[in-house]
Amino acid sequence: MKINEISGIIVDASYKIHTTLGPGLLESVYEAVLQRELIRRGLKVRRQVPVPIRYEDMEFDEGFRADLIVEDCIVVELKSAEQLAPVHFKQTLTYCRLLDYRLGLLINFGGALIKDGIKRVINGTIEE
Repeated sequence: MKINEISGIIVDASYKIHTTLGPGLLESVYEAVLQRELIRRGLKVRRQVPVPIRYEDMEFDEGFRADLIVEDCIVVELKSAEQLAPVHFKQTLTYCRLLDYRLGLLINFGGALIKDGIKRVINGTIEE
């Protein structure tokens, strides 16, 4: 499956969950439900994955954890906030770079419309 197909499934599942549960619940609720929904749709999903820092011959464990890793190629960071802040984009970009992934999805379940809360982080840029 191609990365755009996988991201499409993630976006569709997020839309379904937001429509069913509504906005504003705790992030951990959306994380658990999205993981199960993606697994149900046939994707490999890991939750709360440690993200180490590697520099030259050193490795640091700073306690970073990605909310979801889908198909070992997409970082999914979830929020439940009124609006996304610049630090949320930096967090997603950091995880993508440290894991050497091309795509990250930053999904905010806090807003009235889920379409306004889904951002793609690709090679250091944000796509609307």
